[in-house]
Amino acid sequence: MVGRGEGVQGRDALVIGLSRRKLLGFGAGAVAAGAIGSRLSAQPAAGVERHGMSAFGDLKYPADFPHFDYADPKAPKGGAFSQIGPGTIFNQNQLTFNSLNSYILRGDAAQGMELTFATLMVRAEDEADAMYGLAARSVSVSPDGLVYRFAMRPEARFHDGSRLTAHDVAFSLTTLKANGHPIITQFLRDLAGAEAPDDATVVVRFAAGRARDVPLFVAGMPIFSKAYYSKQAFDQTTLETPLGSGPYKVGRFEAGRYIEYRRVPDWWGANLPVARGRYNFETVRYEYYRDREVGFEGFTARSYLFREEFTSRIWATRYDFPAIKSGRVKREVLPDETPSGAQGWFLNVRRAKFKSPKLREALGCAFDFEWTNKTVMYGSYDRTHSVFQNSDMMANGKPGPDELALLEPFRGKVPDEVFGEPFVPPVSDGSGQDRVLLRRASQLLQEAGYVIRDGRRIGPDGERISIEFLLAEPSFQPHHMPYIKNLSTLGIDAKIRMVDPVQIQQRRNEFDFDITIQRFGFSSTPGDSLRSFFSSQAAALKGSQNLAGIADPAIDAMIEHVIAARSRAQLTTACRALDRLIRAGRYWIPHWYKASHWIAYWDTFGRPATKPRYARGILETWWHDPTRAAKIEQPG
Repeated sequence: MVGRGEGVQGRDALVIGLSRRKLLGFGAGAVAAGAIGSRLSAQPAAGVERHGMSAFGDLKYPADFPHFDYADPKAPKGGAFSQIGPGTIFNQNQLTFNSLNSYILRGDAAQGMELTFATLMVRAEDEADAMYGLAARSVSVSPDGLVYRFAMRPEARFHDGSRLTAHDVAFSLTTLKANGHPIITQFLRDLAGAEAPDDATVVVRFAAGRARDVPLFVAGMPIFSKAYYSKQAFDQTTLETPLGSGPYKVGRFEAGRYIEYRRVPDWWGANLPVARGRYNFETVRYEYYRDREVGFEGFTARSYLFREEFTSRIWATRYDFPAIKSGRVKREVLPDETPSGAQGWFLNVRRAKFKSPKLREALGCAFDFEWTNKTVMYGSYDRTHSVFQNSDMMANGKPGPDELALLEPFRGKVPDEVFGEPFVPPVSDGSGQDRVLLRRASQLLQEAGYVIRDGRRIGPDGERISIEFLLAEPSFQPHHMPYIKNLSTLGIDAKIRMVDPVQIQQRRNEFDFDITIQRFGFSSTPGDSLRSFFSSQAAALKGSQNLAGIADPAIDAMIEHVIAARSRAQLTTACRALDRLIRAGRYWIPHWYKASHWIAYWDTFGRPATKPRYARGILETWWHDPTRAAKIEQPG
């Protein structure tokens, strides 16, 4: 998930918050139903036990599949993998950590904690949204689709040897809905209850009209020990290692600097089809650098072994150090076939200064993407237009009959452009100060009642317009400064507010900012997740992903159409209609994307011949290669 991929603040692309596909079991590729290859039958008969599940019932792998196609079951175990973590979930922070609890709002959690917990089912990264059994061996669904019965594996164990049962699953889901991170509680709002009639069966009930992807979300939630949390408070930040049941357990760590995870040698799930050939490293380590330049130097010195690069300047100019020239460090460009999603400056429309759509559009006119891309980012990116960028869910052209049927009830209540061509950010002349666009911005401001007095832009309330960009590290400043200069030309006072990683997390949770950068991507089967980013309910929910504060009844209704879609065709239509509404609102100033991953690594790894279509496959399917590792020890 960063331009395209996953990243952190202070680089060309970033993700702060939820890295959904990694944990939650949702798909992330832009595909049609028939584009994934051979399929089993569609939605299964009610009450029939199945080894897997998906949003529309289609599965690639049969019940007796030996392993995922993109994993090598002969992969050796051992060695180390280390990196600066590429993305976060929930309250994790990419620049520091002070807690090992990743599932609440409070604190800044360590990356990688999800490796220590088992889930009911596991994502197949070569399918749009399919999941297959881990702690659950099968699932059956009631005729109305509101009751899911998961049959547990008797061999499932926590790291202390105690049995993992249906009671632990029911406890975990109930606890997460009541006390989990606000993103989790919102996703679980259609969870009506979870009970364990016995050790081997967990019954999960959903509310009528539940979102299509909620069962997938539930199946991807961590399973906690009920016994452990009977003695520990769940909703507290802590550096005490929680009791897990996954392929790794917490090893050494130093808060804010690094954390290691050690492979569980006798892990109960190691020989299951979903795990064969995966989780191969003996040690997985996440490094933390608050300064990205220092982080890059750490890589050149082999302080860590793998790096996904998100800064075009570094990719273009800095990968010429000796280990690159000698071949000890490799770099590659991996294709990214997933929807590129959205990155941009999001305007906090909760604040009165951003209430005017014309002002918001004027701010967009002042950003010269073409100059920034050419001068700051080495021409590496394309302009983002849509929250569903690089997918067939992105709106193009005028709406067709199916889209119009969804949009017509809101005619006169939404901008007229919703019924025409979707909004596209203006293209500049690449000079850095396109006079045509700046004149257009000035005209929009005049029309909205913002006039110039003594060289300053004054609003209808008589107050000067001032804007603060919230950042957490300095290396993103080159992207801001030319933009700020153009805003000054329009009479708008703008500045950067630099805060530390803990403060930016807190301020974003509290919506205490004017403008901040957000990066997110959706799956090819988006559903309930859209509520967290765009719904009126999420606009008032602290810690939600709706940073802009979008609260529009038309957008709420379109989200519900997406959730209620019964086919991929209906889903695509509803997403395109939603995209038109969001783009018409001018809630954000779009950034950029690229449909690839830039990776570099010390040549110590082996990997399967096949990369999963919808993920990097790193670190889950790679392994340590002792022969290669020995070679990089040689001078060069």
